[in-house]
Amino acid sequence: MTFSSGRGATRRVVVAFLVIAALLAGAKATTPAAAATAKKGPTSVAYVEVNRNSMLNVGKYTLAEGGANVFDVAVIFAANINYDATKKSAYLYFNENVQRVLDNAATEIRPLQAKGIKVMLSVLGNHEGAGFANFPSKEAASAFAKQLSDTVGKYGLDGIDFDDEYAEYGKNGTGQPNDSSFVYLVSALRDYMPDKLVSLYSIGPSADRLSYGGVDISSKFNYAWNPWYGSWQVPSIRLPKANLSPAAVQIGATSPSTAADLARRTVGEGYGVYLTYDLDGSDQHDYISGFTKELYGSDAVYTP
Repeated sequence: MTFSSGRGATRRVVVAFLVIAALLAGAKATTPAAAATAKKGPTSVAYVEVNRNSMLNVGKYTLAEGGANVFDVAVIFAANINYDATKKSAYLYFNENVQRVLDNAATEIRPLQAKGIKVMLSVLGNHEGAGFANFPSKEAASAFAKQLSDTVGKYGLDGIDFDDEYAEYGKNGTGQPNDSSFVYLVSALRDYMPDKLVSLYSIGPSADRLSYGGVDISSKFNYAWNPWYGSWQVPSIRLPKANLSPAAVQIGATSPSTAADLARRTVGEGYGVYLTYDLDGSDQHDYISGFTKELYGSDAVYTP
């Protein structure tokens, strides 16, 4: 009896130990900070056109030296700001491909986050007159900010990216850009999600309207980047160099020499972000190595 009891006690201790160890191992495996290998250099951003490409492509590139991820931020491109003419209000819209990515977050988003890659959702105008710069009131701007915040929470995203293109302000009886709209929108969004990322694709009327009523929203952004691929242009926003990408590269379309030159200039002039667009599913490690050697001193490795 004593022997049997001793075995039972020992077994309970062993089982408890194994359970705790498993929990700790599980926590470690699902914590992005634990999974990511640190690297020194600018933050690399990859926009992915999900109408034709998989988000998972972002996680297929690592550095030959040290094994860190090439890309630190993956951006789902793109959701839309649409307009309901009956309700006279803007609403957040996902086409079938964006919705597919969000609905399949477990297989499309979580694998990237498990590697330490942040996943953001870009929001873009959609030719319906609604945009970030023409909310008619603070309440309307806040309501749309709540839709954005709710989406981030529902799908476990890391933040929102604003791209003020294709709104066609004035269409469907909507207003023209005003000075208060974007300030109200970004301020409300930051209040709703103080610990998430907010970035600015620095284009359109919104990018020119970053202050109103004594409030400057520049500091509410984590990042801002140049929208003109193949060029160098410092975004007009009051953020430190560490949060800006004057370089913008369209992978495969911007020449390899230009991509490398822009990376070299990013490091040389002390900027902290390097923006890329249109990563597809093919093996682009030769092209990507051209800029990773300048950014991080290492070639890129592609793992299918």
